[in-house]
Amino acid sequence: MKLASLKSGRDGRLVVVSDDLAYYADAAHIAPTLQAALDDWDRVAPSLQALAIDVRNDAIPLERFHEHAAAAPLPRAYQWADGSAYVNHVQLVRQARGAEMPDSFWHDPLVYQGGSDGFLGARDAIPLADEAWGCDCEAEVVVVTGDVPQGASREEALAAVRLVGLTNDVSLRNLIPGELAKGFGFFQSKPASAMSPVFVTPDALGDRWRDGKLHGCLTVDLNGQAFGRADAGVDMTFDFGTLIAHLAKTRSLGAGTIVGSGTVSNRDSDGGPGKPISEGGLGYSCIAEVRTVETILRGKAETPFLKSGDTVRITMDDERHHPIFGVIEQTVA
Repeated sequence: MKLASLKSGRDGRLVVVSDDLAYYADAAHIAPTLQAALDDWDRVAPSLQALAIDVRNDAIPLERFHEHAAAAPLPRAYQWADGSAYVNHVQLVRQARGAEMPDSFWHDPLVYQGGSDGFLGARDAIPLADEAWGCDCEAEVVVVTGDVPQGASREEALAAVRLVGLTNDVSLRNLIPGELAKGFGFFQSKPASAMSPVFVTPDALGDRWRDGKLHGCLTVDLNGQAFGRADAGVDMTFDFGTLIAHLAKTRSLGAGTIVGSGTVSNRDSDGGPGKPISEGGLGYSCIAEVRTVETILRGKAETPFLKSGDTVRITMDDERHHPIFGVIEQTVA
């Protein structure tokens, strides 16, 4: 089942989208918004599944689905917690700014709580007031949970995953060191993120969703050129069950909590930093990582951060080369 929110008011209007993302059926008679559906998931989900079957069988009147008309599936959420499950990425980025990485990062998840009062739609522009801030894209996987009780086990946490999607978690890299130096975390350096046009139930992902991870090539293009082709299921140190259980250690999580994987990152086949696609590697899911590799290999970063007019495209295709979650395609404005 694939769910989306058409732009309407603050919280959008819930629709069920066809598997090929071509058509949708209004779901307002079942739940007006995705958050309302998540709040009453056990009762509402069977009706949404039945509507999805009708959409699949063309048994009801349908409307064309246009991704430009879609808001983020959750235009705002009660909670957005972003992890750094690909520790290879954390190690490289910290190395670039001369920060030592504690060994605990390999066995204790790193998570921060981001702004969730407003997410960008997949085709919305990235608003950037000052290019000197160092605007970067970060292609990630996200999950949306139901209610998770305090002290939930990894297995209980995985059972609470309701939906899976993608995000472009925008970062302002040149603001990060100053904020972290204060010892109190991100804020100005983490503006609004964009979510994929649709979120998908785990059962609809088949074998791509296993062991608490989304498996498949995460495609990142920058200005029409191949930039990243990392596999989201590889080199993920902490699966989503582990991340969610970590979050729930001292408090319950409310339905509609969005949990991010952190930037998807693969090591090279020799175990070292990933190589650019042009050199036979899998590339990168953010600019900071390629800048780090350039610094390690050639003494300085060469790839610039995003500037006005640059376009980022993030997607994951199925076996027929069709986007599973739709396409995040944003231009810096």
